Amino acid sequence: MNLAIWIVQGLLAAMMLGAGMFKIITSRVKLAEKMHWAKTWTDGNVKLLGLAEVLGAAGLILPGLLHILLVLTPLAAICLAILMAGAVKVHLDFKESPVPAVVPLLAAIAIAIGRLALVPWI
Repeated sequence: MNLAIWIVQGLLAAMMLGAGMFKIITSRVKLAEKMHWAKTWTDGNVKLLGLAEVLGAAGLILPGLLHILLVLTPLAAICLAILMAGAVKVHLDFKESPVPAVVPLLAAIAIAIGRLALVPWI
């Protein structure tokens, strides 16, 4: 079970890190060519979203890797699930397929549940 959760964490962290860094380093105008929601956001909000995704990726991996504050991993997963739930809503608002956001949403929920069950609470 632990190995399966680590695999899902690694995949979700890689996805969030890539998406977040892309939002941080790419201009909003360039993003808006493919990501229609970016047209309605400010530059700062797009960068903040990217930062949240990067920090979420770090929160999925670093606590377990460093064996400190293990409760941060399910917390990061819950935060990413909330972020992805918002992404589902945005996709639906723009009449786009929500699948690109539903998959990481479900992965984040699975990680949160799995890690909450395994965190040593003592």
